Amino acid sequence: MRVATVAFYGCALGLLAMGLREMFSGFEENRCTMTYMFEYPEYRRIALPRRVARQYPAYGLYLYGEGQYAQDTRGLKLTGAPVLFLPGNAGSYKQARSLGSVALRKAEALEGGVHLNVFTIDFNEELVALYGGSLRRQTHFLHESIKAILRLYKDHEAPPHSVVLVGHSMGGVVARALFTLPRFSPRLVSLIITQASPHQAPVLSLDTHLLEFYSAVRQRWVGRAEDLRNVTVLSVGGGYRDYQVRSGLTALPCPQDDPSKLSLVVTAVPRTWVSTDHLSIVWCKELVLATVRAFFDLIEPETGQFSDDPERRMAILNHHFIRHPVRVLGEQLETPVSLSGSPKTWSEVNTLRLAYSAPKEGQAKYFLFALSSRRRAYSHFYCRSNNLEMTSWVYGCTQMNGSMCVQAVDLSFGTELLPAYKVLTLSLSELSSVSHLIVVASNLNGRQFTVECEWQRQESQTISVPVPHVLSFGMSVSDVTLNSTGLRHTIELQHFHQVYQAFRISVVSHCKVTKADRLPNVYIMKVPWFREDSVTTSSIPSVTEISGMLHTSRPDNSAGVLLQLHTAPNCHYKVSVRTSFPRVLGQVLRFCGPVLPVYVAVALLLACGGQMSSVVRMGRPLQMSHAVARSLQPHKVDLPVYLLHLLLRYSWFQDGWSTLHLPPLDALPATSPDGTTQEGLPLNEDWPRLLSPLLYVLGAAMAFWGSVLLRLFLRLLSLLLAPLHRPSVSRDCGTLHRRTQLLLILCLSVLGWASCGALSITATFLLHLYRVLRLQMTERSLSHMLNLAPEKQTDKDNGTGNKERGTGEKERGTGEKERGTGEKERGTGEKERGTGEKERGTGEKERGTGEKERGTGEKERGTGEKERGTGNSEVLDSKPKECNGAPLLSDSVLQDVRDDLQLHVSLSALLTLPVMLCAPSLIHWTRNLRYSVARLDPDPCWPHSLPLFIASLLLINCNTLTLSYSKTLPITSRLLLPLSVAMVTFSPLHLYRVNYFVSAALVPLAVSCLF
Repeated sequence: MRVATVAFYGCALGLLAMGLREMFSGFEENRCTMTYMFEYPEYRRIALPRRVARQYPAYGLYLYGEGQYAQDTRGLKLTGAPVLFLPGNAGSYKQARSLGSVALRKAEALEGGVHLNVFTIDFNEELVALYGGSLRRQTHFLHESIKAILRLYKDHEAPPHSVVLVGHSMGGVVARALFTLPRFSPRLVSLIITQASPHQAPVLSLDTHLLEFYSAVRQRWVGRAEDLRNVTVLSVGGGYRDYQVRSGLTALPCPQDDPSKLSLVVTAVPRTWVSTDHLSIVWCKELVLATVRAFFDLIEPETGQFSDDPERRMAILNHHFIRHPVRVLGEQLETPVSLSGSPKTWSEVNTLRLAYSAPKEGQAKYFLFALSSRRRAYSHFYCRSNNLEMTSWVYGCTQMNGSMCVQAVDLSFGTELLPAYKVLTLSLSELSSVSHLIVVASNLNGRQFTVECEWQRQESQTISVPVPHVLSFGMSVSDVTLNSTGLRHTIELQHFHQVYQAFRISVVSHCKVTKADRLPNVYIMKVPWFREDSVTTSSIPSVTEISGMLHTSRPDNSAGVLLQLHTAPNCHYKVSVRTSFPRVLGQVLRFCGPVLPVYVAVALLLACGGQMSSVVRMGRPLQMSHAVARSLQPHKVDLPVYLLHLLLRYSWFQDGWSTLHLPPLDALPATSPDGTTQEGLPLNEDWPRLLSPLLYVLGAAMAFWGSVLLRLFLRLLSLLLAPLHRPSVSRDCGTLHRRTQLLLILCLSVLGWASCGALSITATFLLHLYRVLRLQMTERSLSHMLNLAPEKQTDKDNGTGNKERGTGEKERGTGEKERGTGEKERGTGEKERGTGEKERGTGEKERGTGEKERGTGEKERGTGEKERGTGNSEVLDSKPKECNGAPLLSDSVLQDVRDDLQLHVSLSALLTLPVMLCAPSLIHWTRNLRYSVARLDPDPCWPHSLPLFIASLLLINCNTLTLSYSKTLPITSRLLLPLSVAMVTFSPLHLYRVNYFVSAALVPLAVSCLF
């Protein structure tokens, strides 16, 4: 059984490691280009009013500068457009150097004196993603900083009226929280760009203040969205490389019909096309360039400040972040264009496809495509080109003169920029006023390029392929073969619309004739319901693998993902789709990983309950690892939770639930990008509940191997601390006197109230850990001492123990009769214990006799499971057992210490969870000690930690003998299963509630040790 248990949890640990590997490193390497500073960066601190500086001593406002620009702005006489950078969780204000340096280089390359003034805020690198108590303070300081920045421009001819905010991570959430302040004017901020900011929900809900902050921001932006339509917000997610904040959380929770709010993933940004991790999104040159270009296009040349026109802001952001049309922004599109050239430069194309490579010699060239003969047979016209510098390259002719077009309209605005070339797809149904299409392929500067165009019938070039089932484990595959006679094909992946699906999409290209001038293949995975497209480029021939995964789920399941292939003509392509089980595990951990602490806590609670039940039945607890292994009973936890979900679908049960003022049921995080994250899941999303058994197994595996590592750590630490302590053979080593316990409870209560509740929890955990270490050292001492016992006596004791153990097994099976005998003998034991008290009071002489009788008691305890099975009837015996005049210790003493050690190891593992969940508030408090020694305000762990550390201190003196006589232990052991069910019901979206349930489990256990 033990081998099978280890093998099972070893497999579960392997699944967890496989999923973590896919989540952390299962994707492309970081292809972002590093942003470098050309001169030494300087950060000039901006003086704030005394009131603000006194109220926020840990925060600061800085102006970024380099070289001569830093010298010119020494006096803070600024003329540029203000941009304020907000760092995120544990972020530094110096992260603004990438944005500031690129903006400075861009301004030097331009004429006219238009430039940016980049400011940055020092938030003391606070852990605001884990501790929400300082988010409101950061929001107020941001308001004061914006007012201080605008005051710097009071002598400017055209002073700015607003500041553009760039927020990284939680800085983006703080930027949106500005609008929740009662005295904040929305006119002070007109544009917000956020990078990898979790707008939907916090990654880990470790305290109530964090959730209350998110609730207030959501209520302001969703409930009163009409008031904020003039505020433009762009949210950019990092993609799959960002495992800290998944891109689904970066979707803005705003109404879908709000045109001033954009959410996208960085892989879909034109001229970027790379995934970034949580930190590289700040310095990724491709994204920084797109941001800076947008900023300079937003500046009005007349005033040198950002535009106040919301429509212009959205047009510029669409140009740089959504669809790059490769043309100068703001050009007139409806104005007719006159084309000129000799008849030799015009060529009419009568074939279905054009492939043209410009020569080295410069020349003018126009290709003419007649629409009259193509309208019925074809639906679209597709054209692509690489290295063609002209932004206007496709026209629609409105007036012909012989074989030449003399007047045309520009159709190039629909151009889409891809990594290898630019493409344009025109719908013929929208070109009723055009007689011919013109492709301009002139290379007057002698630059070589390639142009390929063709007529297309969209229906014939779109193929639907059903994807394999997610549980096919890669055994089944969906194949499609394309004998490419066209330049573009679209494959619809049917039934691919959920985040738990993950596929390996393999595209094999093969051409009979290899041409050096072939344009490379470009594969685009398009997601219709969210801007999370990913682009892959490959050569010809090649074997390319695409990761088929999603950041968000489609709520209505109406359509699947589209795979768009920009291919080479006259080549063969084979597309294979198969399920990737490691990536499925990676997706599960990406979306449900923050819920695993709940299932770890459930496994530890049930293991503790199993040990208590064992103490009730046999008088001794199970081993920690064995108890965790036996706690794997997901049906006892998941079935009641699922039953509650089913009952809550009925109105009568909902009414009763509301009458009891019970909180809503938690579930796994929502995955749709509709901006309506709920406490529970929609009724049609039952698949997350099917993941609960898997999460239970993974949580139990973490608890199992965590307990093994904890035992190894305790053994190693006890070896290091053993020279500092005298050897002990008592099970009471490391315990506290009752007065000491009361004094510690009082001191820790005052300490938690005056400083930080997490500090009291940590101190209590260390005191309990010391008790476990002393037990570990005692267990080692006793094991060595028993090895030195005489061999004959040891053999005799072992034989007697085996005999009595067999008798104990026989008597244990007799049932109620033997239990009644145990009650009678327990009474006799009480009588003898009273006699022992009388003898103990006779002084030193009687104490010596007591030692003699205690040695005999070891003989009686060594008789095995007979006396223990009949209720631990006798502890002392009148017959001494000596060796060279000294009493011998039997193996029962060692067994008692080992039993106590197993019990306290289980409690230590359970206490580790509150310490870890409260650690962010403790870190925040310690890092602010240099600014203030006052108590943490607000403190998410106080006063909720009071019953937790009181119960933990009382449990330090607990042992299995005391528990075996407890009258309340049977009730306590049965209480842990309902607590586990309640934890799974109410804690997945509120991790801080785990502390409440751990307290609810430890308090009755402490009572059992007292009564």
